[in-house]
Amino acid sequence: MKIVVCVKQVPNTNEVRIDPVKGTLIRDGVESILNPDDANALEEALSLKDQNEDVKVTVVSMGPPQAKEVLIECLAKGADEAVLLSDRAFGGADSWATSNTISAAIKKIADYDIIFAGRQAIDGDTAQVGPQIAEKLDIPQVTYVQDFTLGKDSVTVQRQLEDGYELIEVKTPVLLTTIKELNTPRYMSVKGILDAYKKEIPVWGIDDIDVDPSIVGLKASPTKVFKSFVNPPKGAGMMLEGTSKEKVNGLMENLKDKHII
Repeated sequence: MKIVVCVKQVPNTNEVRIDPVKGTLIRDGVESILNPDDANALEEALSLKDQNEDVKVTVVSMGPPQAKEVLIECLAKGADEAVLLSDRAFGGADSWATSNTISAAIKKIADYDIIFAGRQAIDGDTAQVGPQIAEKLDIPQVTYVQDFTLGKDSVTVQRQLEDGYELIEVKTPVLLTTIKELNTPRYMSVKGILDAYKKEIPVWGIDDIDVDPSIVGLKASPTKVFKSFVNPPKGAGMMLEGTSKEKVNGLMENLKDKHII
């Protein structure tokens, strides 16, 4: 069985800063991490590998050369191989153009049974790339997977809803997007780290995959980020003293003074 896991290197959202003039992310000095939902996707693939000796896990990521760091982390956790998609032609891509690149790479990998991807990346929060990859590969997909059971030639999953879950059985090959409720990601082991640095991580550019250059990268992206910003801090609140009646009267007077009522 061959499993492909799609991962992304993202800025640590605890340290994200916005340029107040340009309205863009300040990435200098900001730590990059493995996208949290992708860590759950990888963990589920590795759990299947723990249970079945014939499982091979391949991790794919698109990004700049430094994205190799998260692929090394994935190898250190137990993935068998990793591929980095890195080329200036891929830069600036939105979710549509990104899915074109990644789906072309997965076609080159070929013979996959399951594709795992995180629900969404914390730097974009679109939750679109995984489903778009499935559409371009013409395979079924299930999103928001919170439980997973492997069958002979199918999988049974629980798909999280706001008020419960759907129980879905689907034939392989299939793409599944995962959420944090699915599992608890493992840590890297010392041996895993040593072995990971011994493995070669191939870098595929525009000439290494079968994709039309006109549908990848910034120029092919139909959506653009106009501006990023943080909400301004709220003003100090007002505490009303007295009895319940006095507080209500005070509140009404303040609302009238502000012409809210």
